[in-house]
Amino acid sequence: MHVELLGIGTATPPLRIDRSESIDAARALCAEDDDHGELLASLYRQSGVDARHVVYRPEEFRRIVYGEGDCNTPFVAKGVGDPGPSTAVRMERFEAEALPLAEEASRVALGRSGVDPGSITHLVTVSCTGLAAPGVDLGLMGRLGLSPTVERTHVGFMGCHGALNGLRVARGLIAAEPGARVLLCSVELCSLHYSYGWNPRRMVGNALFADGAAAVVLGPPSARPAWRLAANGACLFPGSEGAMAWHVRDHGFEMVLSTRVPGLIQKHVGPWLESWLSRSGLAVADVRSWAVHPGGPRVLACVTEALGLPAESVATSRSVLARYGNMSSATVLFILDELSRADAPRPCVALGFGPGLAAEGALFR
Repeated sequence: MHVELLGIGTATPPLRIDRSESIDAARALCAEDDDHGELLASLYRQSGVDARHVVYRPEEFRRIVYGEGDCNTPFVAKGVGDPGPSTAVRMERFEAEALPLAEEASRVALGRSGVDPGSITHLVTVSCTGLAAPGVDLGLMGRLGLSPTVERTHVGFMGCHGALNGLRVARGLIAAEPGARVLLCSVELCSLHYSYGWNPRRMVGNALFADGAAAVVLGPPSARPAWRLAANGACLFPGSEGAMAWHVRDHGFEMVLSTRVPGLIQKHVGPWLESWLSRSGLAVADVRSWAVHPGGPRVLACVTEALGLPAESVATSRSVLARYGNMSSATVLFILDELSRADAPRPCVALGFGPGLAAEGALFR
């Protein structure tokens, strides 16, 4: 069954930091000497991220990074080797910051869709950067004026392809209940899990991740011209367990990114996509636009190389990465928002990778 995209909305925190400020933060919180500082600066220059938004207040950021002012914040490093605030402190901040951002994105999506909030029948929330109950879902119900009978589903800890999991859930709900109207909202505050101290395995994540929220309203197909979600697919790549992982630890959530990830993508993404698309009567060559989650520049390069695509096929993905950073699950919805508003040619395939290493895909007609 095809499902119609009725409206998409995005939101970012007010504070935008550019690459030079991100490098300053890395030096202040992670580097133990000048050599570390130079390595970090080189890494950030190669990250593909020109700027990102974070949930810290401007005066708080300057206190954390530059030691300026007297802002009281638990996110200041206490010395070389300090692992940073506890997970409890980070989660308290998530509970304070996630809902307003999710609400902003959801209001934009609802406004663009023309759907009355009271007519939403299902709410799907997505996040891998925060855990709380009652959480963002109940908060959205109250703030948006959703019905108390809204049926809620939360997609948690699925990493960068979490919004694609959410789209699959929404499509299934509407197929089961043709009159359904689904609000899907993804909110990720990756900066709260910034890794303090010198740990080379975690510096890539620091260089890439950022904060943002995105929402989409979906319903059954109508006669109007619109983007329609036609199919979903998934594949756990063989022998990839542990290549990408996301763990709750004492000082935040820790990401593991193996050096095997690029090779696994190059080896497996092409055969899987050809097989999955064939069930819809398509081949990779028939896809006219791509919403590839930009896990980083190397991920985008691996996908285009593996599929034989020109570099410009992922230009929107690369642009979103440069302007916003990797906002985990929300990122692919930012890309879909830009493609749909530009009326990009279809079929369009959205693609993301998450813990496993696993791939998730969504086909739009």
